[in-house]
Amino acid sequence: MIVRTLDELEALGRIKYPADRSFRSARFLTAADGMGFSYNENQVAGGTNLVVWLKHHWEANYIVSGKGEVTDLTSGESWLLEAGVLYVVGPNDRHRLHLTEDDCHISIFHPPLTGEERFDEDGCYEASGAIEKTDRRMFVKNIDGMRCAGAEQVTADGRVRTVEMLGDDDGIGFGVTDLRLLAGAETILGDRSRRQANHVLSGSGEVTDIAGGDTRILGPGMAFFAGVGDELRVQARTDMHFLSVLSQLPAGAG
Repeated sequence: MIVRTLDELEALGRIKYPADRSFRSARFLTAADGMGFSYNENQVAGGTNLVVWLKHHWEANYIVSGKGEVTDLTSGESWLLEAGVLYVVGPNDRHRLHLTEDDCHISIFHPPLTGEERFDEDGCYEASGAIEKTDRRMFVKNIDGMRCAGAEQVTADGRVRTVEMLGDDDGIGFGVTDLRLLAGAETILGDRSRRQANHVLSGSGEVTDIAGGDTRILGPGMAFFAGVGDELRVQARTDMHFLSVLSQLPAGAG
């Protein structure tokens, strides 16, 4: 089990800022970690207006807080952004991100980024791995709408609630699940065939590596990772909210 905090990332030089400090990007996972995806926790100032075209990657962005709008610059279609919205962009999607409020979001990439990339003149990162050609276009999901459609799974007498926002059928190289635990609840995380990253969005608790017995305290802005076959017990001291990311299902599995 690996646990990472913002202080540890700062010491490692894995938190990036522009000169005007209008943006903070904490690189919790990079290609060097070998998880099959990378992810950042980003804080961006309201008023930001950015054109992006990720020609070599899939990216999923989960909005934790703040408001704004994302626009497909090919079709002209726009979607409002707020807490609980996840938007996915790929190699066909030149788009504009406009933030009307200070924003916090989780950005997940496949293939994984090194963490040192810079945008070129098209708002593109250089290739960091192979990606299949596709005609798929950007799409948006809203967790409240998914709950209303019956996508939420409720266990432990209503104390553990999960919504799979991205799965294998979405075909972008990773899955994303919104996980919420009420105070006092516990759950087991980990997968027999895939790696898993778990980011604490709010609340406090502890995580225990069942095989090794190591226990760590958890709080907002921390992450913990499970390798293939690891089992981690999470116990919530207060109501907790996580984002869990699973690596792509191996070929022939499932």
